[in-house]
Parts: sequence; C-alpha cells; structure tokens
Amino acid sequence: MNDKIDKVPSGAVPTPDRIAPVANKAIPVRHVGRWISGLIVVAVLATLGYAFSQGNVRWATVPEKLFDSSILTGLWHTILISVASMALGLVLGVVFAVMRLSKNPVTGWVAWLYIWFFRGTPVYVQLLIWFNLALIFPIFDIGFYRDEMTDVMTPFLAALLGLGLNEGAYMAEIVRAGIQSVDEGQTEASHALGMTQAKTMRRVVLPQAMRVIIPPTGNEFINMLKTSSLVVAVQYQDLLRSAQDIASTSFAVMEMLFVASIWYLALTSVFSVGQYYLERRYARGALRSLPPTPLQRLRANLNMLRRSEVAK
Repeated sequence: MNDKIDKVPSGAVPTPDRIAPVANKAIPVRHVGRWISGLIVVAVLATLGYAFSQGNVRWATVPEKLFDSSILTGLWHTILISVASMALGLVLGVVFAVMRLSKNPVTGWVAWLYIWFFRGTPVYVQLLIWFNLALIFPIFDIGFYRDEMTDVMTPFLAALLGLGLNEGAYMAEIVRAGIQSVDEGQTEASHALGMTQAKTMRRVVLPQAMRVIIPPTGNEFINMLKTSSLVVAVQYQDLLRSAQDIASTSFAVMEMLFVASIWYLALTSVFSVGQYYLERRYARGALRSLPPTPLQRLRANLNMLRRSEVAK
C-alpha cells in the first residue's frame, strides 16, 4: 500500500523543472583571416630583417657612435633650433591669425599674403633665400647697427628665420581654426561685460581655443624636429650634419644614418608623450572623464591579467 504513485500521468509533457540541464559547449570563432594576415606581416618583417642583416653594414659602429661628442652636440643644436623655431612660429601664428580675422582689410590682406607666400614655397628654398640674402642686401643697416650681411646672417639665424617664418604660416591657420571654433556668443557676452577686444581674446577666446589648437600644434612640433634636418643647406651643425661629417671620414654612411634615425625617433617619442599629457590637460573642460595615462593603462591591463588568472 506504500508504493509510490507516479504523479505524472503517462503521455503528459514534463514540466521544465524536471528537464535535466544540458551543458552548452561554447565553440570559439576561428579567425582564420587574422592568422593569415598576421603570418604575412611577420614574414615581411622577417624578410626585411634578414635583408638588413646581410647588407654591408657594420652594426657594431652604431652603438659605438651613438654617444659621440659630435653627435651629442648636433643633437643639442637640433633641439635648440626646433624649440626656437617653433616658439617663433607660434608667436607669428597667433599674430597673423588675429590679423587675418580682423575687420581691417589691410591687416587681413597682409596676413593672407604672408600665409600664401610661406605655405606656397618649399622650406628648403626659404632657407637658401635667407642664407644668400647678402646677394640682395650686402649691408645690414638699421640705423643704430651696421654690419656686413654675411656676418649678420649666421647659419643659426638663417635656420631660425627659414624654419620659424615657415612654421608661422601654418600655425596662423591652426590658430585661426581654433579661434573660429569658439562660439561667437562668448565674445558677445564678454563685450557685454565691458571687456575690450584684446582682453576678450586673451581671457575668453584663446583659453577655449587651446583645446583645438594644441593637438595640431604638437603634431607640428614633432614635424619640426624632422624638418630641422634641412638646415644642412645653410651649414648649420645639426644632428644630421654631424652624422654626415663622421660618415665622410669613417666611410660608415649607413651606420651614421642609423645613428641619426635612432636619435630622431627618441626625440619624437619623448615629445609625443609630452603632447599626450598637454592634450589631456586641455581636454578637461570638454570631457567628463579624461583618457587614462599610459601608466593607468598599464595598471588596468595588469589587473585584467590577474583577474583572468584567478578565474582559471
């Protein structure tokens, strides 16, 4: 009489809670294309590496000449001329951008002419013009100072004028774009508060425009580091010229070009990090959360790896 009674009649559909769970086996998607493209890239890189290793290059010369005194002097001159030219270009860019946006037709036309000329002629040609300026003005005479132009126009001054004036034309367009990105209502509100045009530009417009101006300016500075190699045309002793001088006596042409390239890459890397932090600083007013710094990204990746190991 105590036999168990099957409460589910025969032929009835079992309830879901009586169905045994079936373990799903996830099958990862096979990205065949990724593996093939990765193998092709690795093969190309390996081929290039093998070709360089078989070339007529004395690789031991590269680390040997990397910290040569002449190379370090040229490196310092490259940094000096790049920073000085960029500073000159930045000042000229702000001035000519304001002039071009001015309602005065004369200043606007002069600014347009300046930008048109220096953007329209190669930097190499501009450097040669400044270096050979004595052919047009043999004497430098500004009233209280008079001297031979060949003595005044030193390689450094010719390089500074050639690079700085050319950079000023590009910076003028960058600054103009940044100023125009600020809403006109900001200017009208500042005028309503009694601010002058100059004070409005300095206190209201330019701080907001910096968020737009900084990224291309950093890019221009990095480009300036590489463009400064053209100053060999005016006999300025920069990094590339120092490398070429050593190569002419040691016949290590390719080796010294590698030395110069290593230093240019190092400078570009350092200033790229500075550009990142500068952009991050001026992005505070536009973003709710700032992008992580490289150190924060590294910590996040390490934490992710630790969590994945614990999950195993």
